[in-house]
Amino acid sequence: MVIFVGIIVGLVAAFIVVPSVDGSALREAAQQAADQPAGVIGALAAFGIAFVLRAIAWQRVLPELPFGQALAAIHLSLGANHVLPFRLGEPLRVISVVRRHRVGIEAATVSTITLRSADMLAVVGLGVLVAPTAFFGLVGIAGWLLLGLVVVAAFVGWRWLSKVAQRRADVVRPGAIALSLSAVAWIAESILVRQVATWVGINLSWSEAILVTTVAVAAQIAAIAPGGFGTYEAAAVAAYVVLGYDAESALIAALGAHALKTAYSLLVGVIAAFAPAPSLIGRFRLNKTEQKLAAGAISPEAPVVLFMPAYNEEEAVSGCIDRVPEQVHGRRVELVIVDDGSADETVRCAEESGAEVVQLGENQGLGAAVRIGLQIGVERKAAAVVFCDADGEYPPEELANVVAPILDGDADYVIGSRFLGRIDHMRPHRRFGNHVLTRALQLVARRRITDGQSGYRALSFEAARSAEIIHDFNYAQVLTLDLLAKGFRYQEVPISYHFRTTGESFIKLGRYLRNVVPAVYREINAA
Repeated sequence: MVIFVGIIVGLVAAFIVVPSVDGSALREAAQQAADQPAGVIGALAAFGIAFVLRAIAWQRVLPELPFGQALAAIHLSLGANHVLPFRLGEPLRVISVVRRHRVGIEAATVSTITLRSADMLAVVGLGVLVAPTAFFGLVGIAGWLLLGLVVVAAFVGWRWLSKVAQRRADVVRPGAIALSLSAVAWIAESILVRQVATWVGINLSWSEAILVTTVAVAAQIAAIAPGGFGTYEAAAVAAYVVLGYDAESALIAALGAHALKTAYSLLVGVIAAFAPAPSLIGRFRLNKTEQKLAAGAISPEAPVVLFMPAYNEEEAVSGCIDRVPEQVHGRRVELVIVDDGSADETVRCAEESGAEVVQLGENQGLGAAVRIGLQIGVERKAAAVVFCDADGEYPPEELANVVAPILDGDADYVIGSRFLGRIDHMRPHRRFGNHVLTRALQLVARRRITDGQSGYRALSFEAARSAEIIHDFNYAQVLTLDLLAKGFRYQEVPISYHFRTTGESFIKLGRYLRNVVPAVYREINAA
């Protein structure tokens, strides 16, 4: 909504400004710039140096803030200010360092208020220094009232910062060097203004370039449109006219300077959201981790615990129970049905088939059922904890194959892959969806995975004890990412698969993605 308002306000400003532009003169100035790439690069470099200086000043107030994060936060707010109206990008400066470097919100806020106020006061100081009469006349009564508010903000910020600095060793009151960097930054920005003016045929002196810069910037304190579009141009043109330059040429010079600043701000602002690491919006792939060493010897008495999450599976659960082997690799198999609040006869059918049933009471979701099943396996000190769906799609009789890598000490987490084995039937849209989601998981996990949604999995005791499933809806992706992030050894084995002939799958693509995608993001950024 805020961006939409910004677009509308920007369009209104453009509607006011554009009709006043001499198109042929604008094209000629653009051609001049195109013919002087070194001048364009130099102007942008000078503009960029201004923000480097501001980042250095911020570091002098927050010594533990890395330079890269300080610069990224400043650029991020700069870019956002060119998209959002009313300078609403400013808070992103605080948000960025709080999220990405764990700077305290109080320290980030008070340092930002103080330094931004110092920036504005430096503008006034430079304007008064280079052309006092012109600056006073151009700013006007409304401008001085706004600057008065800046003075108040600077005073409040300084007092607040002083109190914080007394309590915290990682916050320092800005000294003369930090404050002077603000003034030097504006002088660096005036280099861009002076360079663009030459392409229009206006040869500004250094003092004139500084005056135009300071007046245009001071006017943006009250900017409404994104990037202060319209406000910047009007103030800059007024400064040019006071200096005796033609208004039409001045407008082209102002538009050109603002265009370069905007292009820089948007490009670098986008980059600043992602670099340096960690990015503002978090990671999208797991960090690289070292694999854990193999666990110690498994007790010969430890069972293999197989649990089956079940929800309204009265037609299939008995058949699944009948297919479970009593032993695998010389170890007894303990079967548990975890009923997720079934509304049909699932519990009765399971109990009549001789299975132990644990009831969740109400439907909580497959992720919750798997979490409970893993806890049961850990409580029983299982040699391996295995689970497969109770809908008949996965073969319980292949339990020995799935659990073998764990009992042999070759893996901690095993997935039975349908795509490495035999698929008797799978609907085309489900096959396609499985491939797409698996490829996405493979990219995020930095690991070759052939079946990211398989419902047949085995975990070692240590893996089961360490596993965290962060949402109740499902487990498939988050369990894999959790265990890989913790360094557990991963392996896949082929299994057979036959699409269910009874009941109904709970998976609906829209609901699945709405629940799973945010959970995957949280899992990746949990560390």
